[in-house]
Amino acid sequence: MTERLAHLSYFFPAHNEEANLEGLVDEALATLPELADAFEIVIVNDGSRDATGRIADDLTAAYPGVVRAVHHPTNLGYGAALLSGFQAARHEHVAFTDGDRQFKVADIGRLIERMAAADQPDVVVGFRIKRADPLVRTLYARAYRLANRIFFGLKVRDVDCASKLFRRSALEGVGIESSGAFFSAELLIKLRAAGRSVVEVGVPHYARTAGSPTGAKPSVVLRAVRDFWLLRIRLWANGKRVLKRGKPALG
Repeated sequence: MTERLAHLSYFFPAHNEEANLEGLVDEALATLPELADAFEIVIVNDGSRDATGRIADDLTAAYPGVVRAVHHPTNLGYGAALLSGFQAARHEHVAFTDGDRQFKVADIGRLIERMAAADQPDVVVGFRIKRADPLVRTLYARAYRLANRIFFGLKVRDVDCASKLFRRSALEGVGIESSGAFFSAELLIKLRAAGRSVVEVGVPHYARTAGSPTGAKPSVVLRAVRDFWLLRIRLWANGKRVLKRGKPALG
């Protein structure tokens, strides 16, 4: 029997995802009742220029009390969208995927099963069993994983896998500075430094069938490199103080 949670907040960032949005919410509405007794779905519209915002509001109106939308007036970046999702979450467990439908909502069940194990980890992060991405993104990811391991001791095999589950209590007292692609790594680095337990579970990964990816854009990569070195320098200078630096992960 699949493990169930009492309460779950599920959110996803969406930037120009009009072709994926309704399908993902329908998938979540069909799947989450099997995973949690009570749940909410939070859509974070990160300054989309297509119909994402309108569709998000339509879904909120269609499913009041279950679906909510958070809107950024302009595109603030992937990390900022994740932060808004965490801050909007109301329940004791918080999970997210991306809005591009490269992960199945049902696979959050794999994370829930692992969280229910005897060691009761604070955080369960997915790793893509077989990555369905272009070669350039895979190469970026390998180099990025190695850099995080060398400079931060972060022994997570797939830092940016967008399938993660958190106990709300694990996020208390943690601040995040990065609003870009370094967000996930910074969060995991700070959680480990704060003594939170982080474990991994393999999850399937699916090819994007609609919309366009933005993660490999040079501007996104350069922003992540900047945030990477800012955190490394600040940790060398004053590690304890850095843990709470930035915006609080919880609203």
